Amino acid sequence: MKAINARVTRGLNIGSKVVASDNSGARIVRITSVVHGKSKKGRQQYAKVADWVKVSVRAGKPDMKGVVFDAVVIRQRKAYRRKTGERVAFEDNAVALLKDDKGNPKGTQIKGPVAREVQERWSSVAKIAQYVL
Repeated sequence: MKAINARVTRGLNIGSKVVASDNSGARIVRITSVVHGKSKKGRQQYAKVADWVKVSVRAGKPDMKGVVFDAVVIRQRKAYRRKTGERVAFEDNAVALLKDDKGNPKGTQIKGPVAREVQERWSSVAKIAQYVL
């Protein structure tokens, strides 16, 4: 995975329920695992902004409930620091669902802001966002 220009703190645990912020049909999803995540041996993995995660749909369209998708974390409440010294925190935790391994988004638009770090790593996801912070 491509590196990002920020020192992102651990924001989301496995099992966290987050908002699916795109128009794919899912509303609330649960993080089940982090793909290519780095963690100390014996410690539970965690997700942060621009991470690739596996999610299970908890609420949304009836045919999507319980289905596992790949997703990208686009916002997190926990503040993190950029190289410029500024700290960034969002109002909610949110993901955007992916339809394949290449990083193409399942939805056609994303509601709300997307972190700049997501644009660096997942340009196709940031293209459908309303705005990038």
